[in-house]
Amino acid sequence: MTERLVVIGGDAAGMSAASQARRRRGPDDLEIVAFERGHFTSYSACGIPYWVGGLIDNQADLISRDPETFRTEHHIDVRLRHEVVAIDLDRREVVARAWDDGGREVRERFDQLVYAAGAVPITPDWARTDTAGIFGVQTLDDGASLLAWLEGEPRPRRAVVIGGGYIGVEMAEALIQRGLSVTLVERSPEPMSTVDPDMGALVRQALCGLGLDVRSGVTVTGLESRDGRVAAVHTDEGSLPADIVVLGLGVRPNTKLAAEAGLPLGLTGAIRVDLGMRVVGVPGVWAAGDCVESVHLVSGQMVHIPLGTHANKQGRVAGINIGGGYATFTGVVGTAVTRVCNLEVGRTGLRERDATAAGFEFVTAKVESTSRAGYFPGAEKMTVKLVAERHTGRLLGAQIVGRSEAAKRIDVLAVAVWNKMTVAEMANLDLGYAPPYSPVWDPVLVAARRAAAAVR
Repeated sequence: MTERLVVIGGDAAGMSAASQARRRRGPDDLEIVAFERGHFTSYSACGIPYWVGGLIDNQADLISRDPETFRTEHHIDVRLRHEVVAIDLDRREVVARAWDDGGREVRERFDQLVYAAGAVPITPDWARTDTAGIFGVQTLDDGASLLAWLEGEPRPRRAVVIGGGYIGVEMAEALIQRGLSVTLVERSPEPMSTVDPDMGALVRQALCGLGLDVRSGVTVTGLESRDGRVAAVHTDEGSLPADIVVLGLGVRPNTKLAAEAGLPLGLTGAIRVDLGMRVVGVPGVWAAGDCVESVHLVSGQMVHIPLGTHANKQGRVAGINIGGGYATFTGVVGTAVTRVCNLEVGRTGLRERDATAAGFEFVTAKVESTSRAGYFPGAEKMTVKLVAERHTGRLLGAQIVGRSEAAKRIDVLAVAVWNKMTVAEMANLDLGYAPPYSPVWDPVLVAARRAAAAVR
């Protein structure tokens, strides 16, 4: 009998695993069935804010590979609008509901199983309501629903975005671009808590300059509706009128089904896997993407960092191993970038509070510089902050906030963190220089030199 691989989840991790397994094993050797509860496969959820804001014209532009391509070119049986509702490890089968067929029950046996169910938006109790006009931004279906609301009647004029992380600030900008009056509510002292508060303050200044009403240090307590539509957001500092509310409170691993099946979860609430993406202690079951936890290569602690980059790499590793090859996913350092209006934000490694929690003694160095030689047209300011271990000088983390050409400089720092470089070693790096691209002393080198002095 032909071996069967069942994949739960048709986005980055799941379809990467399926594609890599297929590349190594033909359809006569391995049958592959992929269940996806939505309408699309292999799409960029990260692009949804740019689609909403009008920078991307078509939904199709966000889809890297459609279901028919998987079916015809890769011989993968993709089943859209099929939601897996149970996993029976003893019988080696999954139970799914075919929602376009009245919720008909479908059972499929498996020899190998990839759990790639992703993450789900964090939704507080006050947001669990049938009131219209409240949106998360997790899938292309979510983006389509939000756009339909923006373009419907009566046209919304006032938006409240709850949460000042990546999705929150990107969606706030998108709504500003569509002509809405936008208020951003963030419980922390500053937006963008993925960086330290002193760097988050720079983000807040940029948001305010864009015309946003930023309310930091404010907690949402409830919602108000009128005629079935959202009308206001209640906070501990008063009420905010709203015709549309966007939730940007982050996500949690989608592991309810995994837990019910008995798959092991870690302290983060995500699935525990080994270096090859095998679920620990469960033969023939693999997991990848936003539903798994990874080791942080600086702190040594387990973390849940949901990013498409990790999901694609982890799915690839699982698929290679299922196909008979050998690959590992060794961990993460927490590198991420985003753009807020014309402000770029990048981070890698540990923030100050992360370093404290991990038990490091550390020093910090923060410098202001420019993206190009100061005399060259288009030179823009940027702030670079480094966190280095006291005494050893090992780079523990870095953050950059600046204008054009700032964010991708984080890649140099990510490589340094990954390879456990000291700030003294970094200060002597041979980086490219020409006036259109960098000052003679690149901001990364200036910050490394400043940090090295602090270590000494």
